[in-house]
Amino acid sequence: MRLDKYLKVSRLIKRRTVANDACDNGRVTINDKVAKASAEVKVGDVINISFGNRDVKVEVLDVQDVVRKEEAKDMFKYL
Repeated sequence: MRLDKYLKVSRLIKRRTVANDACDNGRVTINDKVAKASAEVKVGDVINISFGNRDVKVEVLDVQDVVRKEEAKDMFKYL
């Protein structure tokens, strides 16, 4: 699954366009490498997102195209 779509589906970022912008500005890394919005996300990847003054680091546990709001938090775990 594309990185920008994963960030939206997992609800780490609210909108896909915002996820795209974050990737374009180099604020998102996968396994410590700057990632484009089109990068593939796999189970076991570590994603780091820089939000202004704080960083969010998560490990991908599941990749699904459609997820209910309550189940979105089960797609990753905070590190």
